[in-house]
Amino acid sequence: MSAAMAAHLSVVTAQSSSLSSARQSVIHLYRDFQRGVPEIMRTHQVDIPMSMIRTKIREEFERHRDVKDLAVIDILLFKGRQEYQETMNAWKQETHIMRYFIKDDAPPKPQGFLEKFLAGRD
Repeated sequence: MSAAMAAHLSVVTAQSSSLSSARQSVIHLYRDFQRGVPEIMRTHQVDIPMSMIRTKIREEFERHRDVKDLAVIDILLFKGRQEYQETMNAWKQETHIMRYFIKDDAPPKPQGFLEKFLAGRD
């Protein structure tokens, strides 16, 4: 892949001047992810229904819905754009994509010393 192909998805990182401009940037990123779902499925050969991928994208955005600090929003936008570019350019492997879906199904990790000790023994 040439540098020019990878650069077409890159976006210059800039600080948001207000909450409304940050909101527009978040909406733009969300729509980019939603529009990219068919390409993600085709590129990474993911055997998951499109609706499940779209729902997971929505959940990831909803998780940070209540953030009001512009600096935090800008960092989340940067990380989101980075995820989008890495996913669309196939810099991620299928296992990286599947981790988003496996997290929910994994049993809870033991918290205390005794639980950790007993989990090591079957």
